[in-house]
Amino acid sequence: MVTVTGAGAQRWVLHMDMDSFFASVEQLTRPTLRGRPVLVGGAGPRGVVAGASYEARAYGAHSAMPMHQARRLVGLRAVVVPPRGRLYRLAGRRVFAVVRGLVPVIEQLSLDEAFAEPGELVGAGPEDVERFCSRLRDAVYDETGLVASVGAGSGKQVAKIASGLAKPRGQKVIALARERAEMDPLPVRKLWGIGPVADERLRKVGVESIGQFAALGHAEVVSLLGSTVGPALHALARGIDDRLVAERAEAKQVSAETTFATDLLTRREIRGAVQATGEAAHRRLLHDGRGARTVIAKFRKSDMSTVTRSKTLTYATTDRAVLIAAAQKAAVDPGEVGPIRLVGVGFAGLTALQQTVLFPQFDSADADEPGDRGGGGDVGVGGDVSVGAGDARAAARTPLSAGDDVRHPDRGHGWVQGSGHGVVTVRFETRTSGPGPVVTLPAEDAALAQADPAASLDWPERWSVADDTDPAGAGTDLA
Repeated sequence: MVTVTGAGAQRWVLHMDMDSFFASVEQLTRPTLRGRPVLVGGAGPRGVVAGASYEARAYGAHSAMPMHQARRLVGLRAVVVPPRGRLYRLAGRRVFAVVRGLVPVIEQLSLDEAFAEPGELVGAGPEDVERFCSRLRDAVYDETGLVASVGAGSGKQVAKIASGLAKPRGQKVIALARERAEMDPLPVRKLWGIGPVADERLRKVGVESIGQFAALGHAEVVSLLGSTVGPALHALARGIDDRLVAERAEAKQVSAETTFATDLLTRREIRGAVQATGEAAHRRLLHDGRGARTVIAKFRKSDMSTVTRSKTLTYATTDRAVLIAAAQKAAVDPGEVGPIRLVGVGFAGLTALQQTVLFPQFDSADADEPGDRGGGGDVGVGGDVSVGAGDARAAARTPLSAGDDVRHPDRGHGWVQGSGHGVVTVRFETRTSGPGPVVTLPAEDAALAQADPAASLDWPERWSVADDTDPAGAGTDLA
């Protein structure tokens, strides 16, 4: 029994982070992939890794890496699958429904990451916290088959660092008495908020560890990192972190910005900047779990004035090529407006209700930029298709692609491993089936239809898919 010892009691904040979430969900629902190096992302020439299994990470592959580079690192054993956004949202909701059963109030940061501050741990010793973390991780695994790493400490910063140190498949509790010994030797970049620029400034004055940063004086910190951000980060380095754990309102927009050391002067430079910044914003969109209907492009000129333009699609999507193409269409020409020092890309109109488009190329850069053909070569991000879409596919004569979820009336649920030359190869399996058989069927087999990826979860009857969708129509989520 944990004893509460009053106002001066040790505070315990937990940070839970699912291990290699996208790839783990793929391995969970497609048993053949378990133990194999899985890369989730677009397979085209500009494809980017959205998630990598630990087997793939052992070769050096990681999220945000160009897919061609990751495939080269992993070699012939690499298994590349397109992201299934709907599936990750459903799995994430189920994970945190389990967590809320043990901790009613959590601060969810993304589909696979959250803070918690269990009331029953106020004043608890490290052993009690270790037991609670084990119970939390076991509950998530028992109910979902997915593995979480958990960190615990006196505040959000320490807890987040601890969960990173616990990966993969572990937990780490940093008691207040051990905080300095555990934290001070770590690279200063481990601090949440220290990015490449701040890290470089600190390194130039010989500050490489959290302990060295914590030892700086206030004036030095302000000189190096500014009067607002600097002191806040310095306080975190010294273990001062009283930020509350509270439910978060859903973000209305996700975005990314890049400030350039030298101004952008050509249309070509702008296109490259929009592409790179748009990809960063898209990664944040995937972690948010919703699709976007409005794309916002922001350009700050050398005179510090800002030009903002937006494009609104007829549907919400997570398709990277479509979204970045819209940002490109909103881009400015430096020859007309002047030199550009900052480029931002944002996605708004966020909703769980998305639409899969049979011909996304009409909304991608290829439709307007014939010279860039093949540039948006990703398999559609979030390219999941709802039950019944097989009829639409047949009507449009759209071929099945590798990674598609399908259903056969006799063989059940499966996924396409390859297609071509008039045939399609399907692996029939789900979360509970174990590795399933491979069957090659005629591509025009009318009995084979695209399917809802949620069926691959094969959840118990007590888990209704409807319970895991957002209200106000999100139960008809098509992506």
